[in-house]
Amino acid sequence: MLVGADAVFATWRDHLIVLAARYAIPAIFELRESVAAGGLMSYGPSLSDAYRLVGLYTGQILKGAKPADLPVLQSTKFEFVINVKTAKSLGLTIPPDVLSIADEVIE
Repeated sequence: MLVGADAVFATWRDHLIVLAARYAIPAIFELRESVAAGGLMSYGPSLSDAYRLVGLYTGQILKGAKPADLPVLQSTKFEFVINVKTAKSLGLTIPPDVLSIADEVIE
């Protein structure tokens, strides 16, 4: 199951994780916070990097830049996070090659 980054899914994140575990459905999320809460894996933009970009933007505006003149920024840092404990509970074995490319492995 692929769970996108949406306000509805974020609101029901914990419920979705419980249901996925109950019915043994592997689920991939967009944000690492979902994996920390028990999801199987995530691949998506780094929230900490996005917050850093917001801070840079805010600093430029406070220094007098006009928001309309600033370029549109997009995330350039993406994270791949795997929860090995969840994988084991689902009866899945994550290959070592996949674990080696993950940015973070949650035990």
